[in-house]
Amino acid sequence: MKTVIFYYTGTGNSLWSAKLLAEGLDGAKLRPMKNADALAAGDAEAVGFVFPVHVWGIPVPVMQFIEKLSLRPRVYLFALAVNAGQVSRTLVQLRGVLAGRGLKLSAGFSIILPSNYIPWGGPGPAARQNARFASSRAKIAEAAACIASGQDGPIEMGPWWQRIVFTAIYKMTFKQVHKMDKDFWSDDQCNSCNVCVQVCPARNIELKEGKPVWRHHCEQCLACIQWCPQESIQFGKKTRAYERYHHPEISLKDMMV
Repeated sequence: MKTVIFYYTGTGNSLWSAKLLAEGLDGAKLRPMKNADALAAGDAEAVGFVFPVHVWGIPVPVMQFIEKLSLRPRVYLFALAVNAGQVSRTLVQLRGVLAGRGLKLSAGFSIILPSNYIPWGGPGPAARQNARFASSRAKIAEAAACIASGQDGPIEMGPWWQRIVFTAIYKMTFKQVHKMDKDFWSDDQCNSCNVCVQVCPARNIELKEGKPVWRHHCEQCLACIQWCPQESIQFGKKTRAYERYHHPEISLKDMMV
């Protein structure tokens, strides 16, 4: 079965998940959603989406990508929603988006990895991180087996209270996320290396007089703060105290594809 996996990533969790899934699906091709020339799946018989959960729902760029993507009518569709334990209704939301186009989401899996949302703290102790890596490897292997069979799998979701409370927050904040970059700033450790500009999947950052400037179409992926080699980028007042995180098996070079 010819398979294409489209991924969206900021700090590498989703890219790592997509790579593992592709390994379990012999011959699956990986394509980043940030590339505008990727808006066709060609003759793929199966198409997957791997992306992080943002504010308890589908990130805006992922939504826009999927709505524009050219797909065959009866293609087998699957997804991994990468999160830190609160998948909420994200995969149910995706099922609805695809159904609106007359398409079926056949399987949707929640993949739990260390949190990269540094405004609320670091990724947690190393032991907990490693446990999540191990359990996610096993979960992705199970997902690959289901997808390879071409059979319907689960559409996973969080508990009822997540689906009510967090979905309400998502709906209220969906159109406001791009303005949240007002709380980013860089301290005196900034050496104008340009990494933040290069890793931002929303192309939201530029250097002015050697310092990063955020242009108010942010998606809160936190790539800029997490990949900054000098740890000079901050968000609000608390992030100096928190450990930076990007997936340990994903390199900066991987992010530049």
